[in-house]
Amino acid sequence: MDIDRIADYLGTFYRPAEHPALDAQLRLWRETRPFTGAKLLDGTPVFRNTMVKYLALLAGGADLTVSVGKGIPHDPALLPLLEKFGFRIADDAARRETYDVVLDCAGVHADTPVRRGFVELTRSGMYRYRNAARPVFLADESRIKVIETGLGTGDGFRRGMAKFGFGDFRGRRIVLFGCGKVGRGIALHVLDGGAELVVVDRETVPVPAGSRLIRLDDRAEVETALDGAWCVVTATGIRHALSGKFDAAKLIASKTILANMGVEDEFGPEIPETRVLNRKQPLNFVLEEPTLLKYIDPTMALDNLGALQILTHDMPAGLNLPTPEQEEAILRTVREAGEITKELDDLEAMR
Repeated sequence: MDIDRIADYLGTFYRPAEHPALDAQLRLWRETRPFTGAKLLDGTPVFRNTMVKYLALLAGGADLTVSVGKGIPHDPALLPLLEKFGFRIADDAARRETYDVVLDCAGVHADTPVRRGFVELTRSGMYRYRNAARPVFLADESRIKVIETGLGTGDGFRRGMAKFGFGDFRGRRIVLFGCGKVGRGIALHVLDGGAELVVVDRETVPVPAGSRLIRLDDRAEVETALDGAWCVVTATGIRHALSGKFDAAKLIASKTILANMGVEDEFGPEIPETRVLNRKQPLNFVLEEPTLLKYIDPTMALDNLGALQILTHDMPAGLNLPTPEQEEAILRTVREAGEITKELDDLEAMR
């Protein structure tokens, strides 16, 4: 496979400052070749910026197979391009092969035979691997993942709203359900756009200055906040989290824009999917790149590092978290060579 040709193609879309962590891996691993002879299956959601992740692994000598589908979002238009560049795309037979390391997402490849172990990208996949007989490097439970789920998803919300013609937040009330990793990033982008922000959560959580917090179990306050709201956005991470929490019929009949940013249907069955932007699917998945590379670069670099750790270290079976030192090394590179330093500072201030 011609790595330089792939790099030239990606260079027409991305600046090095948008992927400093992956670029550092590529340059180092091209010299050290730590994956030589290693057979890897990568199930990261396939979008164009995912190719930058692949490039670092290939530079390190990996025998890489890309898995697409199995319920994981991807860009179908990218598949012919991957094949043109010589990537091996997994079919059902390929997924039954034995790999040295499987880089998984949402646990969909938990049954794939492996010699060494797994890397898992998401919290939902974590539950598939709790009792795994092999080592599992969990990239989700990390400071780095907050960059993707917070800043990246928040930016994806802003771009998704703009795609539907709702890009002007100034002076408009937005009610945000959930202020965890995803919600914090949405909150920052909403406030930066000049909106009036009301955060609804189950308990007292850190919220950014300029927003107002009310409790999810205070039905009267919730309905007051919803009355006349310009937009309601869900980011709780909990299926049917809003079910029974307010007068659904009144919200359906209103002009309020509804958007979901979670993988699950957080609005619940009372709200029809036709009433929610993108039919209750995460709003940012209407975009060609749901998360911009500059926000997902640290996560993908940590995911790649997990594969190297599995290959080169004797790790215990079950879940293994990245060390503070591993995360700090990636974060230092991002701060020194990337372009999101101020946003990182703003996000840290909300912790």
